[in-house]
Amino acid sequence: MTAPYALVGETLTPTGPDRAAVMVRDGRIVDLLRSPRSEDLPEDSREFTGLLCPGFIDLQINGAFGADIGSDAETLEILAEQLPSTGVTAFLPTLVSSPPDRYERFFAALEGWCAKTPGAQALGAHLEGPFLAQSRKGAHDVAHLRPVDKGFLSHLLDSGKVRVMTLAPELPRALEAIAHLVETRVVASAGHTEATYDELVRAADAGLSLGTHLYNAMSPLKHRSPGAVGALLTDERVKVGIIVDGVHVHVGALRVAYQAKGSDGLALVTDAMEAAGMPPGDYKLGGREVRLQDGSVLLPDGTLAGSALTMDQAVRNTVRFLGVPLAEAARMASEVPARTLSLEHKGKISIGCDADFTLVDQEGTVRQTIVAGRVAYDRRSRDTHP
Repeated sequence: MTAPYALVGETLTPTGPDRAAVMVRDGRIVDLLRSPRSEDLPEDSREFTGLLCPGFIDLQINGAFGADIGSDAETLEILAEQLPSTGVTAFLPTLVSSPPDRYERFFAALEGWCAKTPGAQALGAHLEGPFLAQSRKGAHDVAHLRPVDKGFLSHLLDSGKVRVMTLAPELPRALEAIAHLVETRVVASAGHTEATYDELVRAADAGLSLGTHLYNAMSPLKHRSPGAVGALLTDERVKVGIIVDGVHVHVGALRVAYQAKGSDGLALVTDAMEAAGMPPGDYKLGGREVRLQDGSVLLPDGTLAGSALTMDQAVRNTVRFLGVPLAEAARMASEVPARTLSLEHKGKISIGCDADFTLVDQEGTVRQTIVAGRVAYDRRSRDTHP
Protein backbone atom coordinates (compact mmCIF):
# COMPACT_ATOMS: atom_id res chain seq x y z
CA MET A 1 0.00 0.00 0.00
CA THR A 2 1.41 3.37 -1.03
CA ALA A 3 1.44 6.51 1.07
CA PRO A 4 -1.59 8.80 0.59
CA TYR A 5 -1.47 12.23 -0.97
CA ALA A 6 -3.96 15.08 -0.81
CA LEU A 7 -5.35 17.46 -3.42
CA VAL A 8 -6.41 20.68 -1.71
CA GLY A 9 -8.64 23.36 -3.17
CA GLU A 10 -12.13 24.09 -4.57
CA THR A 11 -13.69 20.68 -5.14
CA LEU A 12 -16.96 19.64 -6.78
CA THR A 13 -18.34 17.42 -4.02
CA PRO A 14 -21.74 15.68 -4.28
CA THR A 15 -23.28 18.62 -2.41
CA GLY A 16 -21.62 21.28 -4.56
CA PRO A 17 -18.33 23.16 -4.81
CA ASP A 18 -16.49 23.43 -1.50
CA ARG A 19 -12.93 23.88 -0.33
CA ALA A 20 -11.74 20.42 0.56
CA ALA A 21 -8.81 18.07 0.76
CA VAL A 22 -9.25 14.94 -1.34
CA MET A 23 -7.13 12.13 0.11
CA VAL A 24 -5.95 9.58 -2.47
CA ARG A 25 -4.29 6.23 -2.00
CA ASP A 26 -3.78 3.40 -4.51
CA GLY A 27 -6.10 4.95 -7.07
CA ARG A 28 -9.03 5.50 -4.71
CA ILE A 29 -10.42 8.36 -2.64
CA VAL A 30 -9.87 7.39 0.99
CA ASP A 31 -11.06 10.57 2.69
CA LEU A 32 -12.63 13.94 1.98
CA LEU A 33 -11.93 16.73 4.45
CA ARG A 34 -13.99 19.93 4.32
CA SER A 35 -12.20 23.16 5.27
CA PRO A 36 -9.04 21.14 5.95
CA ARG A 37 -6.41 22.17 8.49
CA SER A 38 -2.74 21.76 7.64
CA GLU A 39 -2.22 19.39 10.57
CA ASP A 40 -4.83 17.01 9.12
CA LEU A 41 -3.00 16.65 5.80
CA PRO A 42 -0.32 14.15 4.75
CA GLU A 43 3.19 15.27 3.89
CA ASP A 44 2.40 15.03 0.19
CA SER A 45 -0.29 17.73 -0.14
CA ARG A 46 -0.84 19.46 -3.47
CA GLU A 47 -2.65 22.80 -3.44
CA PHE A 48 -4.42 23.61 -6.71
CA THR A 49 -6.30 26.54 -8.22
CA GLY A 50 -9.44 26.07 -10.26
CA LEU A 51 -12.25 23.55 -9.77
CA LEU A 52 -11.53 19.87 -9.21
CA CYS A 53 -14.33 17.88 -10.88
CA PRO A 54 -15.03 14.18 -11.19
CA GLY A 55 -13.43 12.84 -14.36
CA PHE A 56 -15.51 13.31 -17.49
CA ILE A 57 -17.10 10.19 -19.02
CA ASP A 58 -18.03 10.04 -22.72
CA LEU A 59 -20.84 7.58 -23.44
CA GLN A 60 -20.63 7.92 -27.22
CA ILE A 61 -17.41 8.42 -29.15
CA ASN A 62 -16.72 6.94 -32.59
CA GLY A 63 -13.16 8.20 -32.73
CA ALA A 64 -10.99 11.32 -32.44
CA PHE A 65 -7.47 12.61 -33.09
CA GLY A 66 -7.31 10.85 -36.46
CA ALA A 67 -8.45 7.47 -35.11
CA ASP A 68 -11.66 5.70 -36.21
CA ILE A 69 -13.18 3.12 -33.86
CA GLY A 70 -13.15 -0.31 -35.46
CA SER A 71 -11.05 -3.44 -35.30
CA ASP A 72 -7.69 -1.85 -34.47
CA ALA A 73 -6.50 -1.80 -30.87
CA GLU A 74 -4.16 1.06 -31.81
CA THR A 75 -7.25 3.29 -32.12
CA LEU A 76 -8.11 2.58 -28.49
CA GLU A 77 -4.57 3.43 -27.44
CA ILE A 78 -4.69 6.75 -29.29
CA LEU A 79 -7.95 7.66 -27.59
CA ALA A 80 -6.76 6.55 -24.16
CA GLU A 81 -3.64 8.69 -24.54
CA GLN A 82 -5.29 11.79 -26.03
CA LEU A 83 -8.71 12.02 -24.36
CA PRO A 84 -7.34 13.14 -20.97
CA SER A 85 -6.34 16.42 -22.67
CA THR A 86 -10.11 17.01 -23.03
CA GLY A 87 -10.84 16.05 -19.41
CA VAL A 88 -12.10 12.56 -20.26
CA THR A 89 -11.03 9.82 -17.85
CA ALA A 90 -13.34 7.06 -19.14
CA PHE A 91 -15.20 6.40 -22.37
CA LEU A 92 -17.32 3.96 -24.35
CA PRO A 93 -15.75 3.32 -27.76
CA THR A 94 -18.76 3.38 -30.07
CA LEU A 95 -19.21 1.24 -33.17
CA VAL A 96 -21.77 2.24 -35.80
CA SER A 97 -23.82 -0.39 -37.66
CA SER A 98 -21.33 -2.79 -39.19
CA PRO A 99 -21.02 -6.17 -40.93
CA PRO A 100 -20.79 -9.16 -38.54
CA ASP A 101 -17.05 -9.67 -38.94
CA ARG A 102 -16.34 -6.06 -37.94
CA TYR A 103 -18.09 -6.63 -34.60
CA GLU A 104 -15.92 -9.69 -34.02
CA ARG A 105 -12.72 -7.77 -34.71
CA PHE A 106 -13.91 -4.85 -32.57
CA PHE A 107 -14.55 -7.11 -29.57
CA ALA A 108 -11.20 -8.83 -30.12
CA ALA A 109 -9.46 -5.45 -30.10
CA LEU A 110 -11.20 -4.54 -26.82
CA GLU A 111 -10.28 -7.90 -25.32
CA GLY A 112 -6.66 -7.73 -26.34
CA TRP A 113 -6.07 -4.09 -25.58
CA CYS A 114 -4.10 -3.22 -22.47
CA ALA A 115 -3.93 0.51 -21.91
CA LYS A 116 -0.70 2.21 -21.08
CA THR A 117 -1.15 3.88 -17.73
CA PRO A 118 -2.10 6.49 -16.99
CA GLY A 119 -4.72 7.04 -19.67
CA ALA A 120 -8.46 7.19 -20.18
CA GLN A 121 -10.21 3.92 -19.39
CA ALA A 122 -12.38 2.14 -21.96
CA LEU A 123 -15.40 0.96 -19.98
CA GLY A 124 -16.77 -1.33 -22.69
CA ALA A 125 -18.58 -0.86 -25.96
CA HIS A 126 -21.49 1.25 -27.12
CA LEU A 127 -23.09 -0.46 -30.13
CA GLU A 128 -25.02 2.12 -32.14
CA GLY A 129 -27.04 -0.29 -34.25
CA PRO A 130 -27.53 -2.44 -36.20
CA PHE A 131 -31.24 -2.58 -35.17
CA LEU A 132 -32.15 0.89 -36.43
CA ALA A 133 -34.92 2.44 -38.53
CA GLN A 134 -33.87 2.81 -42.15
CA SER A 135 -35.79 6.08 -42.41
CA ARG A 136 -33.63 7.51 -39.60
CA LYS A 137 -30.34 5.92 -40.56
CA GLY A 138 -28.40 9.18 -40.51
CA ALA A 139 -24.78 8.40 -41.40
CA HIS A 140 -25.23 4.63 -40.94
CA ASP A 141 -24.81 2.49 -44.03
CA VAL A 142 -28.25 1.04 -44.79
CA ALA A 143 -26.54 -2.15 -46.00
CA HIS A 144 -25.52 -2.88 -42.40
CA LEU A 145 -28.92 -2.32 -40.78
CA ARG A 146 -30.92 -5.43 -39.94
CA PRO A 147 -34.17 -6.50 -38.27
CA VAL A 148 -34.05 -7.25 -34.57
CA ASP A 149 -32.61 -10.75 -34.26
CA LYS A 150 -32.40 -12.15 -30.75
CA GLY A 151 -29.89 -14.77 -31.83
CA PHE A 152 -27.53 -12.17 -33.27
CA LEU A 153 -28.12 -9.94 -30.24
CA SER A 154 -27.17 -12.77 -27.90
CA HIS A 155 -24.07 -13.39 -29.98
CA LEU A 156 -23.04 -9.74 -29.60
CA LEU A 157 -23.70 -9.79 -25.86
CA ASP A 158 -21.73 -13.01 -25.41
CA SER A 159 -18.61 -10.92 -25.91
CA GLY A 160 -19.17 -9.45 -22.44
CA LYS A 161 -18.00 -6.08 -23.77
CA VAL A 162 -21.30 -4.29 -24.50
CA ARG A 163 -22.38 -1.62 -22.01
CA VAL A 164 -24.87 0.37 -24.14
CA MET A 165 -26.86 -0.55 -27.23
CA THR A 166 -28.77 1.96 -29.34
CA LEU A 167 -31.79 0.55 -31.15
CA ALA A 168 -35.10 1.65 -32.64
CA PRO A 169 -37.74 0.51 -30.12
CA GLU A 170 -40.60 0.43 -32.65
CA LEU A 171 -39.05 -2.39 -34.67
CA PRO A 172 -40.64 -5.87 -34.42
CA ARG A 173 -39.24 -7.80 -31.43
CA ALA A 174 -37.46 -4.68 -30.11
CA LEU A 175 -39.24 -4.85 -26.75
CA GLU A 176 -37.97 -8.41 -26.31
CA ALA A 177 -34.48 -7.20 -27.18
CA ILE A 178 -34.74 -4.40 -24.61
CA ALA A 179 -35.79 -6.87 -21.92
CA HIS A 180 -32.84 -9.10 -22.84
CA LEU A 181 -30.44 -6.15 -22.67
CA VAL A 182 -31.73 -5.18 -19.24
CA GLU A 183 -31.41 -8.78 -18.02
CA THR A 184 -27.76 -8.77 -19.05
CA ARG A 185 -27.16 -5.35 -17.42
CA VAL A 186 -26.69 -3.53 -20.72
CA VAL A 187 -28.22 -0.07 -21.08
CA ALA A 188 -30.89 0.02 -23.79
CA SER A 189 -30.97 3.36 -25.59
CA ALA A 190 -33.45 4.71 -28.14
CA GLY A 191 -31.95 6.21 -31.26
CA HIS A 192 -32.24 6.35 -35.04
CA THR A 193 -35.91 5.75 -34.51
CA GLU A 194 -39.37 6.55 -35.89
CA ALA A 195 -41.01 5.51 -32.62
CA THR A 196 -44.25 7.19 -31.67
CA TYR A 197 -44.67 8.68 -28.22
CA ASP A 198 -46.58 5.58 -27.06
CA GLU A 199 -44.02 3.18 -28.53
CA LEU A 200 -41.22 4.94 -26.71
CA VAL A 201 -43.15 4.85 -23.42
CA ARG A 202 -43.70 1.11 -23.86
CA ALA A 203 -39.97 0.74 -24.43
CA ALA A 204 -39.30 2.56 -21.15
CA ASP A 205 -41.80 0.22 -19.48
CA ALA A 206 -39.64 -2.65 -20.79
CA GLY A 207 -36.51 -1.12 -19.26
CA LEU A 208 -35.13 1.32 -21.82
CA SER A 209 -33.33 4.02 -19.84
CA LEU A 210 -31.45 6.24 -22.29
CA GLY A 211 -31.97 8.28 -25.44
CA THR A 212 -29.12 8.55 -27.96
CA HIS A 213 -28.21 12.09 -29.16
CA LEU A 214 -31.55 13.72 -28.34
CA TYR A 215 -33.37 15.36 -31.29
CA ASN A 216 -31.06 13.86 -33.89
CA ALA A 217 -32.21 10.91 -36.02
CA MET A 218 -35.53 10.46 -34.21
CA SER A 219 -39.21 11.28 -34.69
CA PRO A 220 -39.66 14.93 -33.70
CA LEU A 221 -41.95 16.64 -31.22
CA LYS A 222 -45.19 17.83 -32.82
CA HIS A 223 -48.20 19.11 -30.93
CA ARG A 224 -50.48 16.25 -32.07
CA SER A 225 -47.72 13.67 -32.45
CA PRO A 226 -45.09 14.10 -29.72
CA GLY A 227 -42.87 11.37 -31.18
CA ALA A 228 -39.75 9.95 -29.62
CA VAL A 229 -38.50 13.43 -28.69
CA GLY A 230 -41.66 14.19 -26.73
CA ALA A 231 -41.46 10.91 -24.83
CA LEU A 232 -37.76 11.30 -24.03
CA LEU A 233 -38.29 14.83 -22.77
CA THR A 234 -41.17 13.94 -20.47
CA ASP A 235 -40.36 10.42 -19.18
CA GLU A 236 -38.44 10.80 -15.92
CA ARG A 237 -37.22 7.21 -16.12
CA VAL A 238 -35.07 8.00 -19.15
CA LYS A 239 -31.89 10.06 -19.36
CA VAL A 240 -30.73 11.48 -22.68
CA GLY A 241 -27.39 12.06 -24.29
CA ILE A 242 -27.07 15.41 -26.03
CA ILE A 243 -24.45 16.88 -28.38
CA VAL A 244 -23.81 20.47 -27.33
CA ASP A 245 -21.71 21.64 -30.28
CA GLY A 246 -24.02 24.34 -31.61
CA VAL A 247 -24.52 22.28 -34.79
CA HIS A 248 -26.54 19.20 -33.84
CA VAL A 249 -28.93 21.01 -31.49
CA HIS A 250 -30.13 24.61 -31.69
CA VAL A 251 -29.56 26.59 -28.51
CA GLY A 252 -33.32 27.01 -28.11
CA ALA A 253 -33.86 23.25 -28.32
CA LEU A 254 -31.07 22.74 -25.80
CA ARG A 255 -32.87 25.07 -23.41
CA VAL A 256 -36.12 23.15 -23.91
CA ALA A 257 -34.30 19.92 -23.03
CA TYR A 258 -32.75 21.51 -19.94
CA GLN A 259 -36.12 22.84 -18.76
CA ALA A 260 -37.71 19.40 -19.27
CA LYS A 261 -34.97 17.09 -17.98
CA GLY A 262 -32.86 19.28 -15.73
CA SER A 263 -29.14 18.70 -15.42
CA ASP A 264 -29.84 15.36 -13.72
CA GLY A 265 -31.39 14.01 -16.91
CA LEU A 266 -28.88 15.29 -19.49
CA ALA A 267 -25.61 13.52 -20.21
CA LEU A 268 -23.16 15.44 -22.37
CA VAL A 269 -21.79 13.27 -25.18
CA THR A 270 -19.51 14.14 -28.05
CA ASP A 271 -20.55 11.60 -30.70
CA ALA A 272 -17.09 12.48 -31.96
CA MET A 273 -15.39 10.77 -34.88
CA GLU A 274 -11.80 10.79 -36.08
CA ALA A 275 -11.94 14.44 -37.19
CA ALA A 276 -12.27 15.64 -33.58
CA GLY A 277 -9.08 17.44 -32.61
CA MET A 278 -7.99 17.53 -36.25
CA PRO A 279 -7.89 20.20 -39.00
CA PRO A 280 -10.57 20.44 -41.72
CA GLY A 281 -10.34 17.73 -44.37
CA ASP A 282 -11.45 14.23 -45.34
CA TYR A 283 -11.91 11.51 -42.72
CA LYS A 284 -13.78 8.24 -42.14
CA LEU A 285 -16.65 7.13 -39.92
CA GLY A 286 -17.12 3.39 -39.77
CA GLY A 287 -15.34 3.11 -43.10
CA ARG A 288 -17.48 5.78 -44.82
CA GLU A 289 -15.90 8.88 -46.31
CA VAL A 290 -16.82 12.15 -44.55
CA ARG A 291 -15.56 15.72 -44.58
CA LEU A 292 -14.93 18.15 -41.73
CA GLN A 293 -15.72 21.70 -42.82
CA ASP A 294 -16.86 24.78 -40.92
CA GLY A 295 -17.10 22.77 -37.71
CA SER A 296 -19.49 20.14 -39.15
CA VAL A 297 -18.75 16.56 -40.19
CA LEU A 298 -20.75 15.64 -43.31
CA LEU A 299 -21.32 12.79 -45.72
CA PRO A 300 -21.04 13.73 -49.40
CA ASP A 301 -24.85 14.21 -49.49
CA GLY A 302 -24.68 16.73 -46.61
CA THR A 303 -25.91 14.38 -43.86
CA LEU A 304 -24.38 15.04 -40.44
CA ALA A 305 -21.94 12.25 -39.61
CA GLY A 306 -20.96 12.53 -35.98
CA SER A 307 -19.19 15.56 -34.62
CA ALA A 308 -15.77 17.13 -34.11
CA LEU A 309 -16.71 18.04 -30.53
CA THR A 310 -14.51 17.39 -27.49
CA MET A 311 -15.93 16.97 -24.00
CA ASP A 312 -14.23 20.01 -22.50
CA GLN A 313 -15.72 22.14 -25.28
CA ALA A 314 -19.13 20.57 -24.63
CA VAL A 315 -18.86 21.66 -20.99
CA ARG A 316 -17.86 25.19 -21.96
CA ASN A 317 -20.66 25.37 -24.55
CA THR A 318 -23.19 24.23 -21.95
CA VAL A 319 -22.14 27.03 -19.61
CA ARG A 320 -22.37 29.57 -22.41
CA PHE A 321 -25.61 28.38 -24.04
CA LEU A 322 -27.57 27.68 -20.85
CA GLY A 323 -26.01 30.21 -18.50
CA VAL A 324 -25.46 27.52 -15.84
CA PRO A 325 -22.52 27.37 -13.42
CA LEU A 326 -19.44 25.49 -14.55
CA ALA A 327 -19.97 22.97 -11.74
CA GLU A 328 -23.43 22.07 -13.07
CA ALA A 329 -22.15 21.57 -16.61
CA ALA A 330 -19.29 19.42 -15.28
CA ARG A 331 -21.78 17.16 -13.48
CA MET A 332 -23.52 16.57 -16.82
CA ALA A 333 -20.18 15.30 -18.16
CA SER A 334 -19.33 13.13 -15.17
CA GLU A 335 -21.97 12.26 -12.58
CA VAL A 336 -24.88 11.83 -15.01
CA PRO A 337 -22.98 9.50 -17.39
CA ALA A 338 -21.75 7.48 -14.41
CA ARG A 339 -25.28 7.08 -13.07
CA THR A 340 -26.49 6.15 -16.54
CA LEU A 341 -24.09 3.21 -16.47
CA SER A 342 -24.81 2.45 -12.78
CA LEU A 343 -21.16 3.05 -11.92
CA GLU A 344 -21.10 3.46 -8.16
CA HIS A 345 -17.39 4.28 -7.97
CA LYS A 346 -17.15 6.88 -10.71
CA GLY A 347 -18.68 10.28 -11.46
CA LYS A 348 -18.38 11.76 -7.99
CA ILE A 349 -15.73 12.81 -5.52
CA SER A 350 -16.64 10.70 -2.51
CA ILE A 351 -14.89 8.29 -0.18
CA GLY A 352 -14.41 4.92 -1.86
CA CYS A 353 -14.70 6.26 -5.42
CA ASP A 354 -12.04 5.99 -8.10
CA ALA A 355 -9.55 8.84 -8.02
CA ASP A 356 -10.52 10.15 -11.47
CA PHE A 357 -10.42 13.94 -11.60
CA THR A 358 -10.55 16.76 -14.12
CA LEU A 359 -9.13 20.08 -12.95
CA VAL A 360 -10.50 23.08 -14.86
CA ASP A 361 -9.93 26.81 -14.57
CA GLN A 362 -12.77 29.32 -14.32
CA GLU A 363 -13.18 29.35 -18.12
CA GLY A 364 -13.53 25.55 -18.22
CA THR A 365 -10.11 24.93 -19.73
CA VAL A 366 -8.62 21.60 -18.64
CA ARG A 367 -5.50 22.17 -16.56
CA GLN A 368 -4.89 18.62 -15.37
CA THR A 369 -6.51 15.20 -15.66
CA ILE A 370 -5.92 12.38 -13.17
CA VAL A 371 -6.90 8.76 -13.79
CA ALA A 372 -6.82 6.26 -10.92
CA GLY A 373 -4.75 8.70 -8.89
CA ARG A 374 -2.09 9.28 -11.54
CA VAL A 375 -1.63 12.34 -13.74
CA ALA A 376 -2.66 11.53 -17.31
CA TYR A 377 -2.52 15.08 -18.64
CA ASP A 378 -0.95 18.30 -17.39
CA ARG A 379 -1.43 21.47 -19.43
CA ARG A 380 1.64 23.03 -17.84
CA SER A 381 3.81 20.32 -19.38
CA ARG A 382 2.27 20.99 -22.78
CA ASP A 383 2.76 24.73 -22.40
CA THR A 384 6.38 24.21 -21.41
CA HIS A 385 7.08 21.64 -24.12
CA PRO A 386 5.11 22.63 -27.25
